[in-house]
Amino acid sequence: MKPNTWDTAYEWKAVTLLALGFGLVGLDRWLIAPLFPSIMKDLNLNAQDVGNCIGILGLSWGVFAAVMGGLSDKVGRRKVLIPAIIVFSLLSGFSGLAGGFASLLAVRALMGVAEGSFCPTSFAATADASHPRRRGFNLGLQQSGFALFGLALAPIIATQLLGVMSWRWVFALVSVPGLILGLLMYRVIREPRGALTRDAGAPAAKAERGHWRDVLRSRNIPVAMVALFCAMTGVFVLGALLPLYLTQYLSLDTQRMGVVASAIGFGGFVGQFGLPGLSDLLGRRMASVLGFVGTAVMLIVFRGLGAQPLELFAVLFAASFFTLGLVSLLSGPVATEAAPAGMVSTSIGLVVGAGEIFGGGVAPALAGFVAAHFGIQNILWLPIGAVLLGVVVSLLLKETAPAKLARSEAVAPAAPLPAAGQAE
Repeated sequence: MKPNTWDTAYEWKAVTLLALGFGLVGLDRWLIAPLFPSIMKDLNLNAQDVGNCIGILGLSWGVFAAVMGGLSDKVGRRKVLIPAIIVFSLLSGFSGLAGGFASLLAVRALMGVAEGSFCPTSFAATADASHPRRRGFNLGLQQSGFALFGLALAPIIATQLLGVMSWRWVFALVSVPGLILGLLMYRVIREPRGALTRDAGAPAAKAERGHWRDVLRSRNIPVAMVALFCAMTGVFVLGALLPLYLTQYLSLDTQRMGVVASAIGFGGFVGQFGLPGLSDLLGRRMASVLGFVGTAVMLIVFRGLGAQPLELFAVLFAASFFTLGLVSLLSGPVATEAAPAGMVSTSIGLVVGAGEIFGGGVAPALAGFVAAHFGIQNILWLPIGAVLLGVVVSLLLKETAPAKLARSEAVAPAAPLPAAGQAE
């Protein structure tokens, strides 16, 4: 495609809206974590209940990410994106109406359905709208919205709003931006040119005939599924139970807890650009190994710190840089480059689905069990073990970074030269 035929104006409008949309997914998903100390008092919940509320959303998210990613390859992006953002925004507001554990659990499960549907479809829509030279950057930009809004700003917004209103009204207030954004996306987002029409080109036709088993035959997809489970265990155990760790074990007050917990989002925001960008130079496999090693080291250091807000923030920032960078790397460039033609959303959906079901669903529930039976101070051993496993799994990745492959191909012809010299 010639550069002067590309609709750059649409590209930036679409990517901006999709980044904001995924940011609101993060905000609606993680706003509940810093509110849990207040919710626990009102609804008589314990640490196991907290882990289950986080976990049920991850489980339903994972299942529907896998299902709806494939569906959007067939029916189109808009038919999934627009209803999904409206539904999860409404359900976020309904969280404030919960009268007990069962109703809160039900609302969070339904939120996972809508957010899981939005996730891979929005990634694919970003790839559709992006010029190939900017696809990696745009995918990183979009995914970074999740960390910035959900893990950086949500703790600050929640803890500050709690000073002027109840946790129930906090949920109601933050549901409004998603409804506005849904209207804007309805007016702006369009299907990729030639997609899903009777005279569609070969890629669209292949997407119609493809099957998820075709995706799993690509080596990097199952490897990325396991690796993302390891990375998401780090992200979601911290995101779910860190506020309780900081308040109950380190005895920080609510405001200082909110500031320290926000380091997860600020570090992750930078990491979701930084680590995938580094992978363009070092390669996907080396960047993945580096990310898991860095996360493990930082979590071990974090576990040894006391009630020192500045040190806690700095170490948590570094840990989140690596682990959320891994999420962006594995679900973005790795999954996209391993996808069969016309099945990008399906590939992303399967990778994200596996990571969510186990890392975002099972792991927080397991961490809640550990906190309830062995003490909140022991929850960090779960993400530490997961990221150490991730180091080993990352070594199985097949290199797909275009720049890295190009350099390897440029060097390859030099290998036969010694033999030629001997022949002379």
